[in-house]
Amino acid sequence: MSAEGNGDRLKGKAKEAIGKVTGNDRMRAEGKADQAKGSAKNGVSAVTGGLAGIKDSLTSDRREPRS
Repeated sequence: MSAEGNGDRLKGKAKEAIGKVTGNDRMRAEGKADQAKGSAKNGVSAVTGGLAGIKDSLTSDRREPRS
């Protein structure tokens, strides 16, 4: 999870809540969009981290040296 993604999700939840309280449909929609954006950033961060781990495991020098 990325801090930026979590920040977007938190901002989105706040906007959605304010939109509900004030009856502002546009604010609610922006909040939902921000939450989706944050979730997407977290997903990209997770995939990137996983790929880095795979790359590290493939490029590490753990093999037995040839004689």
